[in-house]
Amino acid sequence: MNQILMIIMAIGAIVGGIDRIFGNKLGYGEKFEEGFHLLGSMALSMTGMICLAPVLADALGRIVIPFYRVIGADPSMFGSVLAIDMGGYQLAKELAVDSRIGSYAGIVASAIFGCTLVFTIPVGMGMIEQEDRKFFARGIMLGLAAMPAGLFAGGLLLGLSLWECLHQNLPVFAAALLLLAGLWKMPEQMVKGFYVLAAGIRSLVTAGLVLAAAESLCGWRLLPGMAPIEDAMEVVSAIGVVMLGSLPAAKFLSRLLERPFIGLGAKMGMKPQGLTGMLLGLVSPVPVFAMYREMDSKGKVAVGAFLVSGASLLAAHMGFTISTEPELLPALMGGKLCGAAVAVALVLCVPENKKS
Repeated sequence: MNQILMIIMAIGAIVGGIDRIFGNKLGYGEKFEEGFHLLGSMALSMTGMICLAPVLADALGRIVIPFYRVIGADPSMFGSVLAIDMGGYQLAKELAVDSRIGSYAGIVASAIFGCTLVFTIPVGMGMIEQEDRKFFARGIMLGLAAMPAGLFAGGLLLGLSLWECLHQNLPVFAAALLLLAGLWKMPEQMVKGFYVLAAGIRSLVTAGLVLAAAESLCGWRLLPGMAPIEDAMEVVSAIGVVMLGSLPAAKFLSRLLERPFIGLGAKMGMKPQGLTGMLLGLVSPVPVFAMYREMDSKGKVAVGAFLVSGASLLAAHMGFTISTEPELLPALMGGKLCGAAVAVALVLCVPENKKS
């Protein structure tokens, strides 16, 4: 399966590159360029945290490891509070007692729960207009309710047992329940809290990037134990190579499904823009947030629910997994797609809140 996906990415890169050479007649060349341009923003958001991961693991390990030992879970699950491409993988692997659980936490759980916590919610709440945030928040709540399906599916595909999936995810489920309660009872305060969290993570990432750059340029070890910035940039570059092909491939898929989406959307009781938003969300949630106002209320809720598990699968998360542990790609894809599908099913089954 991995080889097939890599061939698809390669074909996407070839088509995108050829289209760029001939003046971007089909739009694939533009996506090819976009994949390369994203290297800068990815490096800015990822590099500092990757460099800081060993230091954070050492500091947090003194607190986290005893707590997780008490509940019998692997400390690596703490890494799932960060996104897979924002230090979650590195932190999980550094804290891991069992390497299998470390891979599960850093790839599957971080790509679902961590991405939702530190990226999808704060960025979405920041970009989406005030009157639409209630629909987004409802979608996030339904997505969190469906999240166990994705975590279980990813764990089973990785080779974990049902009991291991349940046991290791107890802290994640507890945190998700707190998020659910907060978004339900005090959504505005939660939004402010997410802004503070996002700002704190941004400051930490920037500090890590500055310290790593100073060490690389001058040999100043201002914070001993950091990973070399060159190693972090290698990870980012590997993701960028995958995105050169994945973005043109996603555009082709979007065009292919444009007409079927009209009929399918009607059957699901939503405008086709909602289905298009889900497909785009598999690449990146950012353009989805920009088009949020074009969707109807059901589509807005469905997209919010879908993004909890499905966000960034076909771009950054796939690229990161291929560059680190490619054998875990089926677990990543199965977990994220299963969680996203169950989330949308919940939206279709649960009656809309007319007071929203």
